Amino acid sequence: MTASDSDLLDLDPEALRKRAGSALRTARERTHTLTTCVDDHDLTAQHSPLMSPLVWDLAHIGNQEEQWLLRAVGGRQAMRPEIDSVYDAFEHPRAQRPSLPLLAPAEARGYVSEVRGRVFDVLERIELRGAPLVDAAFAFGMIAQHEQQHDETMLITHQLRRGPAALTAPAPPDTADGAALPDEVLVPGGPFTMGTSTEPWALDNERPAHRRLVPPFHIDTSPVTNGAYARFIADGGYAERRWWTPEGWAHIQEHGLSAPLFWRREGGQWLRRRFGVTEPVPEDEPVLHVSWYEADAYARWAGRRLPSEEEWEKAARHDPATGRSLRYPWGNEDPTPDHANLGQRHLRPARAGSYPRGASPLGVRQLIGDVWEWTSSDFLPYPGFRVFPYPEYSQVFFGPAYKVLRGGSFAVDPVACRGTFRNWDLPIRRQIFSGFRTARDAAPEAA
Repeated sequence: MTASDSDLLDLDPEALRKRAGSALRTARERTHTLTTCVDDHDLTAQHSPLMSPLVWDLAHIGNQEEQWLLRAVGGRQAMRPEIDSVYDAFEHPRAQRPSLPLLAPAEARGYVSEVRGRVFDVLERIELRGAPLVDAAFAFGMIAQHEQQHDETMLITHQLRRGPAALTAPAPPDTADGAALPDEVLVPGGPFTMGTSTEPWALDNERPAHRRLVPPFHIDTSPVTNGAYARFIADGGYAERRWWTPEGWAHIQEHGLSAPLFWRREGGQWLRRRFGVTEPVPEDEPVLHVSWYEADAYARWAGRRLPSEEEWEKAARHDPATGRSLRYPWGNEDPTPDHANLGQRHLRPARAGSYPRGASPLGVRQLIGDVWEWTSSDFLPYPGFRVFPYPEYSQVFFGPAYKVLRGGSFAVDPVACRGTFRNWDLPIRRQIFSGFRTARDAAPEAA
């Protein structure tokens, strides 16, 4: 499907049903893969206090689907009201979830399957026009995105899990031509449209569209690589207080951090653990599993800075030839495997400089997929923000405690990744599939 965001609003009900059904099926196929590749012990174990047991995520997916698509949209009675509290993400921190009366793996699978069967019955019968939850099949798109976001969370759990590899995937295609690319790209100054008011499945924090005036700046053509980050380490980056914010310095001192998560030095080289396999760290891949503090310190060491969220989005969406903001760096068509590394097709980032067909009009590469990219910005609402459909999705996280990440990673499905999509996390987080690129100011005449 290659419709633009405005075209999606004009789809007939049958096309909307097909799109929603496809998104739900794709998410469920991935959930099945992530929860059947290990035994019941691994499903119920907590592999890290930072993450839930996999079986909690599985039943939570079904419970959210039941609450929104069967009860709120379909008007159905609750199937398992007694488990709503157990699978309320805000009521129970992740570290406490193993002690809850969780559904056993077989029961959880049966529950999510029964919910899904009833959901497709609702989807076949519901009028996809009128109320905000059903208009353009929004609630179905929201739940597909929710499941894919938990699939990414479960993939993080798989990365944290000890033991032999349970997942495999081919390497990304080798389309990199980094040696021929400039190190950075100039993004001219001026106004652009940030956010969206027309993308039908955009979530509340992406709305509304509004104009921003951004001074000219330079931004890295590709994300920062493992090789570049290793040079920061070798130059004493983790030992030099001047590169770190006070909070960042205190954090790395308290926890003894000296390299990205999953890296270790052995035999004169850097090794990493990736989904149960230990391997040399590839120098030309984007660096992965770094916190905001580490990304910010690297940028300072390099004489640069992290881009702001508005700079990142302008680099990703602004077409200087037309003055319009695109859905994706390459245009308005949905992502394909030629555009970006998405959807867990590969279990690693592609080489820096890959995916030339996914480049922005200004020539910036890999803005979508591969690694989530830290920005310098706090997670804040846009002017005119309105909560929809519930404050716990975005509003409760607004403020200086959380930093914004953009662009998605190899673990993100296209349904939950677009040029306006906003992710956020605490600046200490490293288990997520996070990397970054750097920026610097440009002379005013570059406007």
